[in-house]
Amino acid sequence: MPGENLTRDEARERAALLSVDGYDVSLDLRSAVGDDAGAGPRTFRSVTTIRFRCAEPGAASFADLIAPAVTAVSLNGKDLDPGAVFDGTRIQLDDLAAENELVVDAQCAYSRTGEGMHRFVDPEDGEVYLYTQYEPADSRRVFATFEQPDLKAPFRAEVKAPEGWTVWSNGVGELTDGVWKFAETKPISTYITAFLAGPYHYVTDAYSRTFDDGTTLEIPLGAMCRRGSRRTSTPTTSS
Repeated sequence: MPGENLTRDEARERAALLSVDGYDVSLDLRSAVGDDAGAGPRTFRSVTTIRFRCAEPGAASFADLIAPAVTAVSLNGKDLDPGAVFDGTRIQLDDLAAENELVVDAQCAYSRTGEGMHRFVDPEDGEVYLYTQYEPADSRRVFATFEQPDLKAPFRAEVKAPEGWTVWSNGVGELTDGVWKFAETKPISTYITAFLAGPYHYVTDAYSRTFDDGTTLEIPLGAMCRRGSRRTSTPTTSS
């Protein structure tokens, strides 16, 4: 798509103009299971709230989003016409204030190419698995962003997923009233945020090392795979 990618000059101009204070990302991935809806791509709901500052009040900028549809956009409490401000890859933001809040409600597409929210159906048992891959600039396929690594910000996330699934993201997560809620991260680049969701087989372990000064390093470890990929062995005995 022409004009889909950010240019170096655009990135420099936006970094000089904006500072991002935080993201709240809410995804509804329950649409990942079940029959295809029919015409068009299979989609999921993505609601993003971005809090950011502008060094030149009254200036214009844009947020990044690649999605089949945007349902609603509001800037500082004012509803904007999605058809007027969203062109398929960018959301135009005019007359910015010194402090801003952007809310974008979109229908984003699942991927089968490893870009954005990849959806895989295990041919062995029909189970569905999701994972994200964002490098270099594909988080904009999952939520609205300022998609450049020099505009880091803390992220908070929540995810609705099919019953029985487990969901992982960057922060520590817990399931509360049917919603996976994740703790706020440190300021990080958009492309290293992540979501994994599905009926994964998950095992944990830990690494520990004690240094000469007596301090101990503890690193929790985990690995996951499709349920059908589990390998079990039966002990054998000899007579």
